[in-house]
Amino acid sequence: MLISRLAKRAASPIPAPVVFQPTQAFDGNDGPWSSFPIQIGTPPQVMRVLPSTKSSQTWVILPLGCSSSDSPNCTVSRGGVFDPNTSTSWVNNTDTGNSLFPLSLDSNLGFVNEGAQYGFDTVTLGDHGSGGPTLDKQAVAGLATKDFYLGLFGLNPEASSLPQSKGPLPDYVSMLNQSGLIPSLTWSYSAGNQYRPGYGNLILGGYDASRFEPNDVSFTVDGGNFTVNIGAIFLKTGDNTTELINTPNDLTVAASIDSTTPWIWLPQNICEQFEQAFGITWNTDVGAYLVNDTLNSALHKQNTSVVLNLGNSSTVPGQGFNITLPYAAFDLIAGPSLLPNSSRYFPLMRANESQYTLGRTFLQEAYLIADYERNNFSVSQCTWETGTTSHIVAIKSLRDSTPPASHRLSTGAIAGIAVACGLVLIMLMVLGILFVVRKRRRPLEPKQINTQPIELDAPGKDFMDLDDKSQGHFSHAELEGVEHKGHEIDSRPFSGQEIGSIEERFELDAGERRSPTSSSPISLRSIRHSQTPSSPISLMRERSDATRLHKRELSDPVSLTSAISESSEGRQRKPSEPVSPTSQQTNTVEKHPSGLSDPISPRSERSASARGHHRESSDPISPMRARSDATRLHKRELSDPVSLMSEEPEEQVSRL
Repeated sequence: MLISRLAKRAASPIPAPVVFQPTQAFDGNDGPWSSFPIQIGTPPQVMRVLPSTKSSQTWVILPLGCSSSDSPNCTVSRGGVFDPNTSTSWVNNTDTGNSLFPLSLDSNLGFVNEGAQYGFDTVTLGDHGSGGPTLDKQAVAGLATKDFYLGLFGLNPEASSLPQSKGPLPDYVSMLNQSGLIPSLTWSYSAGNQYRPGYGNLILGGYDASRFEPNDVSFTVDGGNFTVNIGAIFLKTGDNTTELINTPNDLTVAASIDSTTPWIWLPQNICEQFEQAFGITWNTDVGAYLVNDTLNSALHKQNTSVVLNLGNSSTVPGQGFNITLPYAAFDLIAGPSLLPNSSRYFPLMRANESQYTLGRTFLQEAYLIADYERNNFSVSQCTWETGTTSHIVAIKSLRDSTPPASHRLSTGAIAGIAVACGLVLIMLMVLGILFVVRKRRRPLEPKQINTQPIELDAPGKDFMDLDDKSQGHFSHAELEGVEHKGHEIDSRPFSGQEIGSIEERFELDAGERRSPTSSSPISLRSIRHSQTPSSPISLMRERSDATRLHKRELSDPVSLTSAISESSEGRQRKPSEPVSPTSQQTNTVEKHPSGLSDPISPRSERSASARGHHRESSDPISPMRARSDATRLHKRELSDPVSLMSEEPEEQVSRL
């Protein structure tokens, strides 16, 4: 069942964090600490260990760690012992003849690094039946020294090496990550405490968001060290707050967070200010601040809290975030292995510059989150609200949380694009409004009319078909004269009220066309005269002819003089031979005194001929006036076409 569960977790794209459940016990000879169970060997042997934020190895206590001179409960008090000889999966590290290697951890704090037996074995996190992850062939060190009274579970993923070793030793957290059993190379830890009470919290690959108050200060992991700047230290008793001064020059203290040791290591001048505030005394014989029962009771009543103001290298001293430790966090008991007699002690240690450290006492009230992939960590104040439900959050790996740059934009880039789009839209709207306002205010310009004369089209073309696209040019428009009847306009005089001040009517000669069945010319007037005046077809056709003429006048403002001259030629032309315009006008138009023909409309000419009138040579009619006359006649025709057509039969004889 365990193997299948681990295989399923390994196959998951983003595995869940491993919540390392603590034991329900508090162990240690330097205070009651919340411990964590691990199983080693085959069959598994259970030991209770403490997490070490600085070590990368797994340490356990060998049977040699409890001698006959120790108390009978030595094995239990040290969290249990591991016997390699009873494990079938144990393999000695043979890089040395006796598998003994010196320990090298916190030697700067004065720990004696004696030798330890190294080998490889199976390590499982959690107690029997907990279902924790299992890794084979993990580096395990068995020790007997009492400097490290309990075994340790190393959290530092940096590989370590031993003197005379052939290669680096694998660490457990890195192997979990490489095996796909945790989402990333990260973890979170809080030591817990007995006075709340609250057990320790250790999560591999994530954190419990319900256990701390977040802040916006981030730190850099420096070679496996978690260094923070202590910008200020305050002692708070009720409403009174006293700041401890670090002399000389009020310098900040760069301290490393290390759960391997229980002590808080600070400069001696700050320790002396603690002595005055708490009434404690340094015992040179044992090298510790001892606290008797009377003082301990008074300090509990006084309930002075220690406030550490922390920040990174860019934080102004005193303006970082606070971690508050009540006096109960300093009320610890040292066992006989540490002191000659069990005694209460205040876990403050005088230190030099290389020893400034915040140990497990600090982590009772602080929550540490380490991210080795991003090379940063954070420290936050723990919360202790009762009845709070755990909220486990996985920390994604960089390979899972960083998509390709082409698929994702940063928040700043998105905001910039949105702002740019908004500005462009506003500019377009302003330009559109200005364009509309300017267009409305612009005065109307007179339409340019092409007044260039256009020749009339040849016979057989439709009068309105001016665009001959098949030839690639505009065809010349001519009056139609195949089978359509020429439209004649009555030449009787009419009142000036109908057409302004004009007292004469002008006609357009229909000319002569040959019958399609005869070679003799046929007068369009005779054809027209044969049409019954009351015929609807005749009336509509004649009206249509007049309408087309008027449309051409409106759309093509050409010189009527040239157009009418062309039409006059058509009336006198014989099919067999061309007739010159001069001869045609000689037969139909009176000569001007100057020798030129009178440039008047054929309509006015015919009208004058019918009445016996002719125009004075000194008063030629301009083409524009002829056009105006034709337009007014057409308007009259549109207003009363029946009246015009009904008058035509009576005038046919006179015109012929």
